[in-house]
Amino acid sequence: QVQLVESGGGLVQPGGSLRLSCAASGFTFSNYFMRWYRQAPGKERELVATIATSDQGTAYADPVKGRFTISRDNAKNAVYLQMNSLKSEDTAVYYCNTLISGRAYWGKGTLVTVSS
Repeated sequence: QVQLVESGGGLVQPGGSLRLSCAASGFTFSNYFMRWYRQAPGKERELVATIATSDQGTAYADPVKGRFTISRDNAKNAVYLQMNSLKSEDTAVYYCNTLISGRAYWGKGTLVTVSS
């Protein structure tokens, strides 16, 4: 079955960097767009970044443009989120997502805390 497993979260100081990873299995990874979402405490889940089937197509939410980079390695069935210049407002649980035949699949998330 489809599985998405996020890793790489943790505590980082403002201005620091983290790289999140998402390992995918159970589907033909290279055929599907992948997305990163986040959900901050008390807020709704929001889309952070999207990547098309190759690295050629990416899109970002305005709050993270210029700071975050989404990438994928189709040989490793993995998608990444490089997060630089982190701010306290980036604190959230980050989720990996894909949509297959109209159904959304989610990982369990990885917590990113930006604090001094």
